[in-house]
Amino acid sequence: MSAAEIKKTRTKLISWIEQLSDPNVLDFLDGIIQSNTKKDWFDELSLKQQNHLNEGLEDIKNGKVMSSDQFWNNLILV
Repeated sequence: MSAAEIKKTRTKLISWIEQLSDPNVLDFLDGIIQSNTKKDWFDELSLKQQNHLNEGLEDIKNGKVMSSDQFWNNLILV
């Protein structure tokens, strides 16, 4: 999309938004804004929580995983 096309689209959208009165559409658009401005949820975790998740990802990379069936079978045996 060229700079001129972007400007034309932006102007068209602004005009459309200014005329909106449907609260559902406005809430939807506000949700889009919020989803683009929020921080990554991972960054809001404690360092300990981040480390636990990273350890889990390393386990997956290293093949240290089990199927759901294996998990439940081991749980029942305990």
